[in-house]
Amino acid sequence: MSGDATAGRSFAMLLRQLNDTACYTYLLGSEKTKEAILIDPVLERIDHYLDEISSEGLALRYAINTHTHADHLSGVAAIADRTGATAVMHRNSPSSCVELRVDEGSKIAMGDVELEFLYTPGHTTDGVTIRTGKLLFTGDTLFIGGAGRTDLPGGDPGQHYDSLFTRIAPLPDDLLIYPAHDYRGKTSSRLGEEKQQNEYFEPRSRTQYVEWLQNRAAEAPDWMLDVLKANYACARDPRAVWIPVDAPACMMPNPQAVGANEQAVRTISPDEVRDRLTVSEANRPVILDVREPEELIGPLGHLEDAVLVPVGRLPERLDEVEPYRDREIIAVCKAGGRSATAASILMQAGFAHVLSMDGGMQAWNERGFPTSGAS
Repeated sequence: MSGDATAGRSFAMLLRQLNDTACYTYLLGSEKTKEAILIDPVLERIDHYLDEISSEGLALRYAINTHTHADHLSGVAAIADRTGATAVMHRNSPSSCVELRVDEGSKIAMGDVELEFLYTPGHTTDGVTIRTGKLLFTGDTLFIGGAGRTDLPGGDPGQHYDSLFTRIAPLPDDLLIYPAHDYRGKTSSRLGEEKQQNEYFEPRSRTQYVEWLQNRAAEAPDWMLDVLKANYACARDPRAVWIPVDAPACMMPNPQAVGANEQAVRTISPDEVRDRLTVSEANRPVILDVREPEELIGPLGHLEDAVLVPVGRLPERLDEVEPYRDREIIAVCKAGGRSATAASILMQAGFAHVLSMDGGMQAWNERGFPTSGAS
């Protein structure tokens, strides 16, 4: 989506989506006052945003996060530092760099453009949806054909149900929704279409909805927890946390694990791994432990003869795994999140025989299987 967006509004406003990734950042500009607002800026892209704002002859007034992001580093703090723009988030945000905290019904104006905030928790405790005219910026509360996951820290399926059905569903069907993510290349949708086609709007009681999402829950990958911590601390270095490329991390996991660039990752149970390790040396799989070095000698230990390459270093250390290209590789981590990411990285690099151990070393230890190096 690029260019001016004027359909269905009586005021002149510039609207552009500025990223070429699954994370969407929106630039809103008032043609009357030549002021601008950024919604959900990504830290590594702020130079691009500033160039875009300058080329339009605009001055940035507000930088807004619809929620605390778990899949990328927010650019709100850094861009506020560089421009003097006001950093805006919900009052529940744990971020230390928020200057203006909003709540249900809060409004901010930029010339003839007025933004109204709806409090829509569920994906996080600080989630907001922003309405201006016929546009609805839904953050991770509502995607096109989906919604943000509710099993990350601060997520709550019951609150998500309330947000969808008491805050968003009563709104007019002709509103255009613009989400914070889309992993299928879509840019916008009509709210009425989502009510009819999106599985999250299927008729369910609140209890049924909560049970449905709880049954789909999975442990958050460690790298997402690192991103959350960095965003709480208002990180300004894009290299602060390693993040996989366009992983559909903010969607509820499917029964089959999905890794970077939506490549399907096959999983294997600890029981199957143990069985495969009992065969002859020539047919035995390579165990690739993708945790940090200190974890190998921690309470969970590690599998004997495991090859250690932390997932954050794997893209630059593929040469260490290259000798095993023609063998079966089983990626292992603490609970299965990092190993799924590592498996997808290897698949991207052309490794054909890659698996991720379901449940990681926690599940292995729960079964009482032997380990090495446990403290």
